[in-house]
Formats: sequence, structure tokens, C-alpha cells
Amino acid sequence: MSERRETRNAGGASAPQMAWQETPVPSDNYILEVKGLKQHFPIHQGLFQRVVAHVKAVDGVTFKLREQEVLGLVGESGCGKTTTGRSILRLYDPTEGEVWYRRPDGSRVDVASITQDEMKILRREMRMIFQDPFSSLNPRMTVKDIIGEPLIIHRVARGRALEERVHELMSSVGLNPEYMGRYPHEFSGGQRQRIGLARTLALNPRLIIADEPVSALDVSIQAQVLNLLQTIKEQMSLTLIFIAHDLSVVEHICDRIAVMYLGKIVELAESEELLRHPLHPYTEALVSAVPPADPDIRLNRIILEGDVPSPVNPPSGCVFHPRCSYAESRCSAEAPELTEIKPGHFVSCHFAQELQLQGIPS
Repeated sequence: MSERRETRNAGGASAPQMAWQETPVPSDNYILEVKGLKQHFPIHQGLFQRVVAHVKAVDGVTFKLREQEVLGLVGESGCGKTTTGRSILRLYDPTEGEVWYRRPDGSRVDVASITQDEMKILRREMRMIFQDPFSSLNPRMTVKDIIGEPLIIHRVARGRALEERVHELMSSVGLNPEYMGRYPHEFSGGQRQRIGLARTLALNPRLIIADEPVSALDVSIQAQVLNLLQTIKEQMSLTLIFIAHDLSVVEHICDRIAVMYLGKIVELAESEELLRHPLHPYTEALVSAVPPADPDIRLNRIILEGDVPSPVNPPSGCVFHPRCSYAESRCSAEAPELTEIKPGHFVSCHFAQELQLQGIPS
């Protein structure tokens, strides 16, 4: 494990620095590289709480994220999207895998293998927007306390400087700074999500994981929050992982889309490429549910049969084969690898190059 070094900050308090386990800076512009990430939650049973099985919430996720890119993670509820985001930020300790993050100085650190004390340093650069704007804010804290809490924890600002920073953050997300003394219950859902966004931006992060930030909001408010998030992303040169289950939302904000099913990424491509030319049957079913911009266009809606299998006992071979209308005997016996079929277009399907799947018309 890395050795700890102590230095003194300007105020005289000791501030830990880490001797990161560094690797040479790659020639590409990736800020995040996830390799074989797994998150298996144990199931305990009996008087002695013995582990009898595991919930395989995330089961071998691999992808790369470019600087200032927006990557969408989509899929049905329970597919592992949120768990993937939380594991990347070490809100859950990963069961297995690597999460390489590139810092501003070019050094790279495996987030999955460092201690929580070391992780605290990175939390200034890696932040999260939580899904529920109602439960993610402490009802006993004022807006000033909520937004200013990260600044106090990381010893960035106090007193007058803290109040000025909260004022600035509230203005940047479209909230009246005069309301900083109010409590969360005095705001609407959209306003609460803006408070959460202001808290996320307080430490000027480089990477943000947005966990379905608009799913709990009305459609008109969704558009406002999405536009605000897009504006702030451009102004602050942010990199985003945008988690959602609605492709019609993701396509407007994301550069690339990764489709997850039962803890695995089954397809990954540029947004337009994936929506126009899906290569995985599960992606085809999701795309068929997206209303086309032209009301005269009628897509053949694909209704998947059966239920999502249990992540405690996933199917053998391809995890999607019990619900796939194109499945053959090979699909139940052999698990397909996530393979680059076309430049930048990855898919996990034995017959990806043979199937003619329906996408959104150009």
C-alpha cells in the first residue's frame, strides 16, 4: 500500500499526501479506465450468518472514458448501472477489478485498491449527483450548510469566504442566493436537484457521475435540469457518466452510450451509431421504445418476454439468451466477449455481424 507523507498547509494543520501507485501516462486522452469491475454482495443466512450466495450486481464491466466526454449508462432497473457508478467512486468497495483515474498532473491511480483515507483526497475531483432530490438532502440542514459542507470537510473555505462561495454556486445553478437560509422542504423537486448539483460542483470536480438526476422530476423540469447540466459541463470542462434508463433522455446529452444488462455491458458505441444501428437484440428492444422525432414514423415496438433473471443465479452463456428471440443453442452454452465489431462499436453477441436489427430511422 502507498506510504503516507504529512505536509503542512498554510494554516498550520497537517494535510496528508499520498505516494500514489503511478503508471506511465498513456498516449490517449482517457481520464478513467475501468477493467473487469465486479461488485458481488454476499447473502447471509442462518444463526451464524453464513454466506450462502452472492448478488452479482456488477459482473465484469470494462470501459474507457475520455476527457470532457459524456458517457451514458442505460438499461432496465436492477441492471447494475447505479452500483457501477457507486463502485467507481468507492461508495462500495469493489469485489474485483481496476478503476484507473488520471489526475490533473498526469499520474494514474487505481481507485479500487487505495484506502478510504487516500480516497478522500480524490473526492475533490470525483463527485456524484444522486438520483432522489428528496432523500439526498438532509432535511435538518439549511441550503447554505448543505452546499457548504464539502468546503468545510475539505478545508477549502469557512466564514465569509464560504458564504460567498455558496452564493456563487447557487447563482450558477439558477437559484436565488437569498434562499440559502431555507430548508430543503421549502423547495420544489427541480430546485432540490439544483441544490444537489451546486453541492456537487462546490469543489470544482473533474469527473461527475450523475445517477438518474432527472428521473424523479416532471418532464418540463427534466429539460431545464438537463440544459443546465449541459451548460455547466461546457463551462467547467467536466467529464460525465450519465446513468439513466430512458434512451430519449440520454441521446440528447451523451457522446457515447453503454447498454447494461444483468451486471454486464452488452453494447457500447457513439450515441448516434448505437441508436441508428444497434447490434445487440437487447439494445434493439430499448431503441424500439424511443418515440421518433417524426410522428409519421412508426417503429415496431419490441416487447421482451419473461422477467429479468436473478443476479444471484444468472443464466449460463449469454445472460440475455432466455429473453432473446434470436438465441440459438450456442448462446446458452458460451458467453460472448465484448468485441469491437466496427471502429468504436463494441458488442457482446455471437451473431452481431449477422443480425439485421431495427434502429431509429435517420
